[in-house]
Amino acid sequence: MDLYVSPELTIPASELGWRFSRSSGPGGQHVNTSDSRVELFWNPQGSTVLTDEQRILLSEKLGRRLVHGILTVVSSEQRSQLRNREMALTKMAAIIANALAPASPSRKATKPTRGSKRRHQAAKTQRSTTKSLRRRPPMD
Repeated sequence: MDLYVSPELTIPASELGWRFSRSSGPGGQHVNTSDSRVELFWNPQGSTVLTDEQRILLSEKLGRRLVHGILTVVSSEQRSQLRNREMALTKMAAIIANALAPASPSRKATKPTRGSKRRHQAAKTQRSTTKSLRRRPPMD
């Protein structure tokens, strides 16, 4: 099962590692015997399909998620091991795609327009007038 990340990047199954264990989630008749928890791991530094720039970008963006240089994803939501494997592949593809996505442009600071300043001041004046009318009238 190759990992399809984007049209430009597909990670071969030979670079992916799987580990299976018993899930603590929902179960049924075979809950104590079936290994439905799935761990998928991949070493981006040892990958042959990544460019040097992509390796650097992944190590920068996924620094906290990498343990000894290995990216690990766990899935145990489903009772079926096959569905958990599919979910783990989907999760890892999303993580890698987000890490390799270009950074969004930074926000350009703008100043309020003259009209918005005028409307803001008019609203403040209106609010002040409303509150002043609530006051007790002066005792003459």
